[in-house]
Amino acid sequence: MKQPIAEIVSVGTELLLGELVDTNSAWLAGDLRDRGVFVYFKTVVGDNRQRLRDTVARALDRSDLVIVGGGLGPTDDDLTREAIADAVGETPQVDPTLLARLEALFAARQREMPAINRKQAWLIPSAEPLDNPVGTAFGWLVRTRGKLVVAMPGPPHEMKRMWLDQALPRLALGPAGFWHTTIHTLGIGEGSVGELLAAFTGQANPSVATYARRHGVDVRVAASAPTPEAAAGLARPVLAEVERVLAPYIWGRDAETIAQVIGRLLTDRGQTVACAESLTGGLVADTLTDTPGASGWFRGGMVTYTPEAKRLLGVRAATIDKNGVVSEPVARAMAAAARRKFGADWGLATTGVAGPAALEGQPVGRTFLAVTGPAGTTVAAPPTWLGERRQIKERTVNGLLMLFFRLLRGEPTP
Repeated sequence: MKQPIAEIVSVGTELLLGELVDTNSAWLAGDLRDRGVFVYFKTVVGDNRQRLRDTVARALDRSDLVIVGGGLGPTDDDLTREAIADAVGETPQVDPTLLARLEALFAARQREMPAINRKQAWLIPSAEPLDNPVGTAFGWLVRTRGKLVVAMPGPPHEMKRMWLDQALPRLALGPAGFWHTTIHTLGIGEGSVGELLAAFTGQANPSVATYARRHGVDVRVAASAPTPEAAAGLARPVLAEVERVLAPYIWGRDAETIAQVIGRLLTDRGQTVACAESLTGGLVADTLTDTPGASGWFRGGMVTYTPEAKRLLGVRAATIDKNGVVSEPVARAMAAAARRKFGADWGLATTGVAGPAALEGQPVGRTFLAVTGPAGTTVAAPPTWLGERRQIKERTVNGLLMLFFRLLRGEPTP
């Protein structure tokens, strides 16, 4: 069975004005991908009946499955029902069964239903309703010209529930002959990854694609075939070669975070970690503790943003006075002091210059990372980071955690 070409239309002027971020279309695209259905087009359109009607009509001309999200509320600017009806040439009317259910819903809440909500009980002849157990907006499944339109409410918790429970069982998408995995890397730029994988990034199936993310560079390996098993078999030889080439930089896969991977390694060893942060201002501790189970291996941290705070941590004044706060000796002393103060097996530290101006003769983007543990201390001074203040902080965190990951794994460090 041939899988349909899908298109997503997100409705709402607030999306165009930047007041809300369209997370629904990204979630839907990922869910469809995992079912072997590819989204060829995504459109955001405001609350304008004519433009929305034209968008739906164009989508029906070029796609088999059109998913429309938003615009199913009761107000005058909720125009999705009207626009779909216009696009398929039908007239919406109040469905008595839906109206009774809507009135019962308000009655159960001991509220009188406003007359304006009657439009939420509309149907057109080619549509069947999709239940909404967590809201008042019924969805529509429209069958027209051998194609499908799924209209769902905009709130993400309503949309996801309706899609999974109501829409999908009616779509009969067929078996998903698609397999994919995403490899996470750190310590290498996207251009360098692209050069290393040049033999694979140009091929279509299996496909290899690179993505620059906040946590490093991701590499997605994917394949399509009549069955998921066949797709996985097609992808595995390419995946093995990608992993071989990028082995020094890989830290995880798919939904994993580097904090989760580090946490597992520490748990397996029965070890703990603490941190002291200057440049990153608590971002290392936030990243590590944003992980379920972190209380079992994270002992604590301090933001030592000033020389006085570093002395309170346990860094000697003479070390600061001699070398300056942005220096390898201070980073080394901070890591050792954090380990000692919190009674941890490992201590991590960051210091550097996030900008906007140089400090102590060190340029913006200069950082020093330190990890101390049972076998001693490792300090790294990465190339000067480029970017805005937040980017420098995030890149410093990523660099420190990758250094720590390699030390935990017993791998060579730069």
